[in-house]
Amino acid sequence: MDRLKDKVAIITGSTSGMGRDTAYIFAEEGAKVMIVGRNEDRAREVVENIEKNGGEAAYVIVDMAERDSLGRIVDEAIARFGTVDVLYNNAGLLSVSSTLDIPLEEWDKIMQVNCTSALILSKKVAPIMKEKGKGVIINTCSVAGTSARWGAVAYCTSKHAIGGLTKALARELGPEIRVNALLPGAILTSMLESVGGEVAVEGMKEMSPLKRIGSGREIGTAALFFATDDSSFITGQLLRVDGGVDC
Repeated sequence: MDRLKDKVAIITGSTSGMGRDTAYIFAEEGAKVMIVGRNEDRAREVVENIEKNGGEAAYVIVDMAERDSLGRIVDEAIARFGTVDVLYNNAGLLSVSSTLDIPLEEWDKIMQVNCTSALILSKKVAPIMKEKGKGVIINTCSVAGTSARWGAVAYCTSKHAIGGLTKALARELGPEIRVNALLPGAILTSMLESVGGEVAVEGMKEMSPLKRIGSGREIGTAALFFATDDSSFITGQLLRVDGGVDC
């Protein structure tokens, strides 16, 4: 416990799924957590749960697709907690449109939410972390960021892009800031359920040597590893947390 004591962490997409579970884990480890999402009721619930367990958190309601609003996330964290030590760019959107069918408006939105927002927020926190002499940025990539999936051209492209962004940021923002990414496989979230429900889940279980899908907390513990000094000599890396589907 207390591996993130007195650290301030921003977690986007933290009102549900992997981001919410990561927020709970970070708070359990002593971090002050800025919850970011679009739904105020869910954001308030996450904050209340953290506070009930003795943690400290606040929330800001921002749509990651609205580029001009993203700076407010960092501004609110500074106003509430005074600094930023960890940025976890976790927010994401799924698209299942194929190359010939996808409207450019959908393409632009997926790229904005899944990749461009991470660049914008990283640019915003980097000077803060550089001045402190230390900081961590974590990005949510995907196993779809290492190979193609039929019918998800924008999603696959955006996740390949976030992998490249992770490596570029690590190269440019060191030595003070470490930047790594998680590549989740099949994780039990509402996003997974939206693309096939039980049938899809059963198929994904069979693809894994572990014969199961992952949980949000299993992503959160991996994010915790990157957020702490346990990973002090690791930067620019893409860590698969996928149950071994491609081993």
